[in-house]
Amino acid sequence: MSRDPGGDSELVDVLDAAGRPVATVTRREMRARRLPHRATYVLVFNVLAAGESFDEGARREAREELGVDLEPEPLFPLRYADERTVVHGMVYRARHDGPFHLQPEEIVRGEFLALAAVAARAGREPFCPDGLAALAEYRRRWPGSGD
Repeated sequence: MSRDPGGDSELVDVLDAAGRPVATVTRREMRARRLPHRATYVLVFNVLAAGESFDEGARREAREELGVDLEPEPLFPLRYADERTVVHGMVYRARHDGPFHLQPEEIVRGEFLALAAVAARAGREPFCPDGLAALAEYRRRWPGSGD
């Protein structure tokens, strides 16, 4: 799924190297200054796949961005950095068949794909690089899952 940069005035926690909150800034400032922040990644499979905890954030994001209530299963922490962002994240998985009501300010498109198909599409379509990193680590830890 690709994300729109909406929500620029939303507050986010800035983190130190150990992942502890040290300040609070707007999402716009965090992006502009490439400040380390927290994120959650929820890998949703159908049955064929500022100040809140990762667990609370995963449930909130599923409600806001997918329009569904989930009880995501925590899988592993993820640290990701590139030239645009630094993230201390937590990756979850959940099962849900939909329907989903995608938040247009945050999600451009969503669909179920075999995990192997994501890599092929990522070569020709835009995906969030940190989301691809979360998916790659998931596949490394659970080879053959969801293919």
